[in-house]
Amino acid sequence: MKIADVPALADLAHRHGAQLLVDNTFASPYLFNPLAHGTDYCIHSATKYIAGHGDVMAGIVVTSAANRRKLYEMNKLVGSVLGPFEAWLAMRGLKTLPLRVRQQCANGARIAEWLTTQARIAHVNYPGLPAHPQHALARRLSGERGFGGMLSFEIADADRLSVFRFMEALELCQPATTLGDIYTLVLHPATSSHSGLSEAERAKVGIREGLVRLSAGIEEAADIIADLAQALAHIG
Repeated sequence: MKIADVPALADLAHRHGAQLLVDNTFASPYLFNPLAHGTDYCIHSATKYIAGHGDVMAGIVVTSAANRRKLYEMNKLVGSVLGPFEAWLAMRGLKTLPLRVRQQCANGARIAEWLTTQARIAHVNYPGLPAHPQHALARRLSGERGFGGMLSFEIADADRLSVFRFMEALELCQPATTLGDIYTLVLHPATSSHSGLSEAERAKVGIREGLVRLSAGIEEAADIIADLAQALAHIG
């Protein structure tokens, strides 16, 4: 949950004759437009917030007309043309993007605030919290629209099995190795998104065994919080 200073990175890249590519999947186009801040290519996993319902696999590259011509020539060689049904699903989901992300941002903020009050939680990573070291940067880049639906939290003194017990006890939230869905999703980074790193490498970047990533859905925030509370009770 670190925030990249995209305008500064774009300036640095361009001063050295390089182009900047930004994966904007976590923020979505609703919260941030990298091209308006100097980025040359903006990449989205449309499977996530853009399609929004966990039922399509797609990717998008957004760029200038000049760069698009270069990509088009490459695309003729390597393929990667999205199927018509998958394109329709992504377009259907895109119609409700602002509504969904507004609710996910509101839920993410409420969940993060609640987690900070829980004795069983050692640490919460959410850029919307004033205590987040990059809170001011996140506020500047998001244009006051919100801080996203993504957050992570560390269960105090929890090992891998404790986290698994917590995830198995969830009734509303769903364990899944994706994000940006209408449902609230959780995963264990140490055994999924960051499983390719050694234990020492994970520790260096703050991915400990007790860390859980959460993608807030559009359910009632009180229901999500109640589910997290009862699941935490299962691990003592």
